[in-house]
Amino acid sequence: MNIFRSATLTLRSAQLHRMSATPQTVPIEAAIRAALSDELLPVHLEVINESYMHNVPKGSETHFKVLVVSEKFNDLTLIKRHRLVNSIVQEKLAGNFVHALSIEAKTPKQWDPNYIVEPSPNCRGGFGK
Repeated sequence: MNIFRSATLTLRSAQLHRMSATPQTVPIEAAIRAALSDELLPVHLEVINESYMHNVPKGSETHFKVLVVSEKFNDLTLIKRHRLVNSIVQEKLAGNFVHALSIEAKTPKQWDPNYIVEPSPNCRGGFGK
């Protein structure tokens, strides 16, 4: 792992833990991060737990946003990149409930290190409420 990638992953992880309602182990987030790291060897990876923005119990892991930059995406269309990420996550999370997974899958040429992932809009309670 190169120093830039390691620093990026560590920094983002620290930012996410500050955002968490409670400091606790996050097994689903960790499983997503580990699976994508192992399979895609990303140049950059962010796994953001946005569950706190939804009507779920405190500490839930049900809504995630993933930004992954990998050379393995170089010859893949966007839909194939998303399918690849979904298949990796699905395999690792068999039996765990994840309600939403938002994916940004970029090639290193598409990646801008200054890019900031925008948070999803606040939950409206479902059914357009």
